Amino acid sequence: MKKPSIIIGKKQIIMSCLTLMLAVAVYINYATSPEIPVDSRTAAVKSDDEPIKYGETEFVNAEAAPETDDYFAQARLDKMNDRDAAVQTLQSIIGGGDITEDEMVVNALDAVQVSKLIESEGTIESLIKSQGFQDCVAYLDGETAKIVVKTEGLDKAQAASIKDIILGETDIAAENIRIFEVK
Repeated sequence: MKKPSIIIGKKQIIMSCLTLMLAVAVYINYATSPEIPVDSRTAAVKSDDEPIKYGETEFVNAEAAPETDDYFAQARLDKMNDRDAAVQTLQSIIGGGDITEDEMVVNALDAVQVSKLIESEGTIESLIKSQGFQDCVAYLDGETAKIVVKTEGLDKAQAASIKDIILGETDIAAENIRIFEVK
């Protein structure tokens, strides 16, 4: 009788490692995210017609309803749900049986990119909060960065500080950074 042989190639090892990295990134994102009540509501945010420009960074002043804390809680919940859905979709594509190995590698690289964006968003939010801002939510898509900060007034130095944080953590061009203020 022949013994069944198991051949593990480089591609299988790479796919396993990428899937494991994605799972770890999702777990870290889930474990470090704050508990958010399910019944929280989004506050309305209005932006001015003409944004103020500080250097290359576009700054948009926004007024919010009194439930500003609810806005940030809902924004985090929405962002987490969107990312979880994207991760599940990528995992189901990676686990699919009707794709070639090249397509599988491309899908795995997409999954790694999503996990990097999640990690960068968390790092940016933490660094901006450490600058003295009350709250912050970062949205990255690889080409643009949108930052929403809770503050009573944003000056040029603070906008430049936020821009420096984003430029230090990502490869996003300075003209693609937008900063929104919620009071």
